[in-house]
Amino acid sequence: MELQKLEFLKHLVRFNRHVYLDHNATTPMSPYVRRKMTRVMERHYGNPSSLYGIARKSAELLERARRQVADAIHAAPDEIYFTSCATESNNAVLQSVSAHFTPGRNKIISTPIEHPSVLNTLAHLEAQGVIVEYCPVDDKGRLLLDELEQRIDADTFMVCCILANNETGVIQDIRAVAEIARQHGALVLTDCVQALGKIPIDAHEWGVDYATFSAHKLYGPKGVGALYVKHGSPFAPLLHGGHQESGQRAGTEGLHNIVGFGAACQEVNALLADAGETRALRRLLIRRLQSIKPDCIINSPEEAACLPNTLSVTFPGVENAELMAMLDYYGVAVSAGSACSTGEDAPSHVLKAMGISDQAARQTIRFSLGRDTSAADIRYAAKVIRDFIAGRMPFVHMMTPAQLNETILFDERTFILDVRPPDDRKRYKGLPNSHEVAPLHVENYLKQIPRDKRILVYCPGGGLSVMVSYYLKAKGFTRVINLRGGLDGWRERRGDLYQKYAGQNVRVLQPDETAGVR
Repeated sequence: MELQKLEFLKHLVRFNRHVYLDHNATTPMSPYVRRKMTRVMERHYGNPSSLYGIARKSAELLERARRQVADAIHAAPDEIYFTSCATESNNAVLQSVSAHFTPGRNKIISTPIEHPSVLNTLAHLEAQGVIVEYCPVDDKGRLLLDELEQRIDADTFMVCCILANNETGVIQDIRAVAEIARQHGALVLTDCVQALGKIPIDAHEWGVDYATFSAHKLYGPKGVGALYVKHGSPFAPLLHGGHQESGQRAGTEGLHNIVGFGAACQEVNALLADAGETRALRRLLIRRLQSIKPDCIINSPEEAACLPNTLSVTFPGVENAELMAMLDYYGVAVSAGSACSTGEDAPSHVLKAMGISDQAARQTIRFSLGRDTSAADIRYAAKVIRDFIAGRMPFVHMMTPAQLNETILFDERTFILDVRPPDDRKRYKGLPNSHEVAPLHVENYLKQIPRDKRILVYCPGGGLSVMVSYYLKAKGFTRVINLRGGLDGWRERRGDLYQKYAGQNVRVLQPDETAGVR
């Protein structure tokens, strides 16, 4: 009886202990921010563009938030424009400035470790004739300034350089980048999303022309960003319509979100004051991980050149998808890289730019700490990792592509679950007899997955499916198997079976109508 009670208590601890170490993906909203936003939603519903009393109050709150954001980055209020997110801000700057300079000057220099919102926009501009060059970084992700000086020329109208990388935490010398650009008459865009609240920001002192920010990385709300445009720097609106934001960004402002952004910026100084404590926890995590696996590799740079909360670690011989899934199984949230790239099942472009191999990239985890992270959280996460690496954890069975034969494919006791993203399903047919579900919403299909059968889960490369497999195991499915290497591996290893059977008898499951209803 006592043994059963102990096992039950362990079960409760596992499912009730939550350690959030993915603050670079997003942050929980600050209670102060939430109170400010709630007050706006309850009392200040007026349109800031109207002229009557309740509208004038809304306009006052809007401008107060603008001043708060400007103060946080040492800029003037009229240099701040509110957007829906930093992705919109990055798009707006790149497309606007490109249209302003081309075809006279037609070259942009960027880094290979930018956020996808910059890289994908640059690819779009490149298809339109803009020349895009990528200045290399060193093995810690630091921009090689000598290379920048060699590449920049009279045709260069812009340099894009992220201030602090979201995956490794490396901080760039933006002041030096801006100085090099200025000597050649080029403008500078810096993505500051990960930096605000973690390191001091001074847009005027650095001499940058454009900077982008997002509230939800700062314990503020999702759905609101800010764009800094230096006085005199060219900019034309991406969105056309009304006169909002001084005519630079059409659309009625989301006042509650903007007030929330301003409130979050009021807490920046307190966050900066906590940086020393956060660094100490990061050091504790490094020591714990190095004691668990002495051959682990720290990809993030030394403290002076790194965000205080961010740590990228490679665990040789350990697949990050399996480790992340196990951590999630025990209530610990971490990431393999940018949340905006989750679902691609591909090695991190940031790590590859640093010279890290595809294999090592798939063995790399990003930890990003927050204001509420405690030493107990670090110890708990480290213990789960220690037990996993030591083989003391329950695990999901793996099936190699060579093992997936006709007997298993057509066995009525096997339920094949396809968790591939939609784009991959358009490119390749799936396993025969498979059941397609939305990969990021598996919880909506649990009632349709039989508990008395063997559940074979697959995705394109085997990474997404292992996360789903551990989730199913946590939900009580006992016979879960992950296809190692995914459909790609099976197509390569068993091309004969793929050609013969792929796409046969595939069903698309519909979400449970009552999923998520409590």
